[in-house]
Amino acid sequence: MTNRTATLTLAALALAGLASTGCNQLKARDNLNKGVQAYKQARYPEAVTYFQRAVELDPNFATTHLYLASTYMSQYIPGAESEENLRMAENAFKTFQRVLELDPKNELATASIASLYFNQKKFDEAMEWNKKLVAINPKSKEAYYTMGVIAWTKWLQPDREARNKMGMQPEDPGPLKDKKVREELRAKYLPMLDEGIENMKKALEIDPEYDEAMAYMNLLIRYRADLVDTPEEYKKEIEIADNWVQKALQTKKIKAERQETHGGIVMEESK
Repeated sequence: MTNRTATLTLAALALAGLASTGCNQLKARDNLNKGVQAYKQARYPEAVTYFQRAVELDPNFATTHLYLASTYMSQYIPGAESEENLRMAENAFKTFQRVLELDPKNELATASIASLYFNQKKFDEAMEWNKKLVAINPKSKEAYYTMGVIAWTKWLQPDREARNKMGMQPEDPGPLKDKKVREELRAKYLPMLDEGIENMKKALEIDPEYDEAMAYMNLLIRYRADLVDTPEEYKKEIEIADNWVQKALQTKKIKAERQETHGGIVMEESK
């Protein structure tokens, strides 16, 4: 074979490869579109089949992996311990990780992994991934909110156990009666609770009408109050917590009235 013939042969093979790649990409997009339609109609097993075909045809297209992972996640039921349900979660984890291999700053994949860990009550991992999320998007109010919720959740059980050992009912005013126990718990949990409150503040800076963050701000401050030293300090903290309850209720009311007003306008325009 002459050099010229060899060159022509290689060029022909390259063109054939490009044509094949282009054909595969077209087939991948077709399967992706069919999968999206099935996903929108909640036909998840069918959607998985289409997305898997699309991935096989074009393995480096991050969007298809993202849809496939989201379809797995849509079938996962938090709290259910069946083998099939846990497999759905694991498939979602792996596929979202593949998205991040192709697109390291993909916000949806990062947020979804954080959510999966939170729903599995793996709070340390959820914290780690929510921190990654705010590194990608510093305006993610949901990430700050979730980190605040995690702080309260991790403190809830130790606080209840301490109260039970001291014979304190949930409705009994604090702080925790045993000074030694209180100081031990404060050393371990107060930095975490303070950080949780700061994260809720950041969520509210991003969205001043984030009523769910207001509700959890109340809980964080209310439960943290068990760690102060005196009844007077406790009372002040509870007053602050009560103010957040009122803010949350007022904000919910304002938002509901606004929605009703907008709904009325839409109704008038539709006549």
